[in-house]
Amino acid sequence: MKQDSTELLMCSPEHYGIHYVINPWMKLSRPSDPQRSLAQWTALHEILERLAGTVHVIAPASGLPDMVFTANAGLPVGERFFLSRFRHEQRQHESPHFRKWFEARGFDIVEFPEDVYFEGAGDALFLGPTLFAGYRYRSDIRAHTLIAEQQGIQVLSLELADRRFYHLDTCFAPLNGESALYYPKAFDPYARQVIEANVEDAIAVPAEEALRFVCNAVVIGRNVVIHQDCPRTCKELTARGFGVHETDLSEFIKAGGSAKCLTLQIR
Repeated sequence: MKQDSTELLMCSPEHYGIHYVINPWMKLSRPSDPQRSLAQWTALHEILERLAGTVHVIAPASGLPDMVFTANAGLPVGERFFLSRFRHEQRQHESPHFRKWFEARGFDIVEFPEDVYFEGAGDALFLGPTLFAGYRYRSDIRAHTLIAEQQGIQVLSLELADRRFYHLDTCFAPLNGESALYYPKAFDPYARQVIEANVEDAIAVPAEEALRFVCNAVVIGRNVVIHQDCPRTCKELTARGFGVHETDLSEFIKAGGSAKCLTLQIR
């Protein structure tokens, strides 16, 4: 069923590829296939168009292969857009493109100090009114304080502990105000306690499905879109009344991303 209140942002994958290594998934010896990448992205786009109200597509820029992962552009909160300050130089040139896109749509752009890294909705996810925010590999914990002060909201900081799960959205997926998928071993012990104490229905996913990025899910109302072949998690979701939409995103997993990484929820 279409959820008319949802707006998403995607970026077409014309320039996507494995051209450098900035996470453990990337290997120059394992390049992406451009035709398969486009086909997989198009299939995801079609699913999301059926489920969401609006799917915007920002134009890709040559030389920015990871711009396709729009989740990292920044964090929209109401009419504010917290523009990402990328840790790696290879991605820093994406920010002007996203800034221009959001400015043109009337968002108030908030920038972080030069020494404070923050990688957008890849490391910041709302569960109800609370923002769960990851840090260590890409984002700084100081960014969490700045967001909390600007928005007057509760931000719970979660330290990541496995380089394969370098962004929060690779290992944690809020489903609604009570439930979330998570992979416990991706977090340090205190972060696991925070999740278990603040998420009423914390659904631990098995390691083999975590490594298939099952937590990198797009959630639209009662619909969850994930990479294919994660039967145990699908069973948990179905038992809770969610509709599960599986699609092949293997070309993007080569770069360390899946469904959620390829989308940014605007409203």
